[in-house]
Amino acid sequence: MVKTTPTAQPPGKSGRIWELDTLRGITLISMAVYHAMWDLVYLFGLRADWYNETPGYLWQQSICWCFILLSGFCWGLGRRPLKRGLMVFGGGALVTAVTVLVMPAERVVFGVLTLIGSAMLLMIPLDTLFRKVPARLAPIGVLASALLFFLTRNVARGSFGFEGIRLGAVPEAFYQNYLTAYFGFPPDGFYSTDYFPLLPWFFLFLTGYFIFRAVFPLIRRKKEAGGFSPAPAAMKPFCWIGRHSLILYLLHQPVIYGVFQLIQML
Repeated sequence: MVKTTPTAQPPGKSGRIWELDTLRGITLISMAVYHAMWDLVYLFGLRADWYNETPGYLWQQSICWCFILLSGFCWGLGRRPLKRGLMVFGGGALVTAVTVLVMPAERVVFGVLTLIGSAMLLMIPLDTLFRKVPARLAPIGVLASALLFFLTRNVARGSFGFEGIRLGAVPEAFYQNYLTAYFGFPPDGFYSTDYFPLLPWFFLFLTGYFIFRAVFPLIRRKKEAGGFSPAPAAMKPFCWIGRHSLILYLLHQPVIYGVFQLIQML
């Protein structure tokens, strides 16, 4: 694994890359607004046709793509990958348990936290294998992972291909139970309001991982030169949100729903 033990930094320098924290924070805000709209449309009866059409779909996809790519990229920057992976996976299990018990009609099974936690844990053995490949070949890993993501994007819907591009059917025997649903092959009757199986999304995570491998020499030179510049004052709120993304992710929906309920009562 890439060693990221922090070293002493000169004044005004930081061990964190503020641009990554900022992007994660902005994406989390976008996700919270998207989920607020979901509550308004599906739980409080707001009419918003655009939300269920292409604009809403593109908004939702931009959020999940950014989160998963960032998670793959940042995997190599963190320490204690087993602990981090288990925490995120546990957060996903908590979301599933709460939604099944409290809102079974809107349950989340194999949501984005379960996916990211699983990917983080899978990368522990895979990183050992991939580090044997010369870093100069990392761009090939980026292209291969992205291609596999595009080829498997539609497997949950029964075919290979991306969105409207159908390249062939997946054998029906793959779609059996909740275990196959975890891998990307849901059986008839499977339902989740937030479904991110390993296929195709692990390949998007892997794309982010290989992007990190490709640019790591630049990051290493920057650290050796004294670290990264601190965030501009205007970006610090977004950085704070990005650094606390897991707990804020777990809290944002109950808070938003509670606020809407209070407004409705008043």
